[in-house]
Amino acid sequence: MGPLLEVSNVVAGYGRSRVLKEFSLKVEAGEAVAVLGANGAGKSTLMKCIAGLLHPWQGQIFFDGQDVTFVDVEDRLTLGVVLAPEGRGIFGSLSIEQNLLVGATSLRRRYESRVVRARIEEGLEKAFGLFEVLRSRRDDVASRLSGGQQQMLAIARALMAEPKLLLLDEPCLGLAPKVANDVYAALQTLREQGQSLIVVEESARRALAFADRACVIKLGRKLLEDRATAITGDEQLLEAYFGLSGQPTT
Repeated sequence: MGPLLEVSNVVAGYGRSRVLKEFSLKVEAGEAVAVLGANGAGKSTLMKCIAGLLHPWQGQIFFDGQDVTFVDVEDRLTLGVVLAPEGRGIFGSLSIEQNLLVGATSLRRRYESRVVRARIEEGLEKAFGLFEVLRSRRDDVASRLSGGQQQMLAIARALMAEPKLLLLDEPCLGLAPKVANDVYAALQTLREQGQSLIVVEESARRALAFADRACVIKLGRKLLEDRATAITGDEQLLEAYFGLSGQPTT
């Protein structure tokens, strides 16, 4: 068995601007990987390539043993590659439950109609079990949620698609520390359930405390990759790349 995801020497960008430069990454089934780097390093471009929102100029992407380099985003959703994007992208005029049902749309392409409803109900229960605040407000319009609750909804909506690989792009951007801790507590629960994850972060400490492995990207190139605990324990490295000590936030 090979890795669940393999990104091999990918070059990608926009217009004439090359953002990713021969970037490679592997993710094993059940593994949590953090992709770290400053704003503009190429983290979101990488996530778009993995999700199918952007096709690479060079290189290949394999998922679950299949070459998906030029497979479109809808078909990657069907395969189980699901992105919770930066900025959340929720539908403010829809209710919380309606947002979650939008996330389940791809299930109709994966299963016979007679079983889709049952899987949607299972997905709703899982989402509400993970984020109880959403259960109590399931009929509220999403625009009334706080920023942290909207992020929880974005993650829950992604889970409705039954991802084999869940991609999280800056899940704690703009959140208060306590709320960010709550988000990562939910991600830890998912990890313990065997969910494969890639978390993109500009702030390194929470992601390093959470992930199995981490890689650092700078100007589209991978600078290093190692076990998250090894990176966390190297205070000189953390100071050099991120300007912070090796102690994770609480």
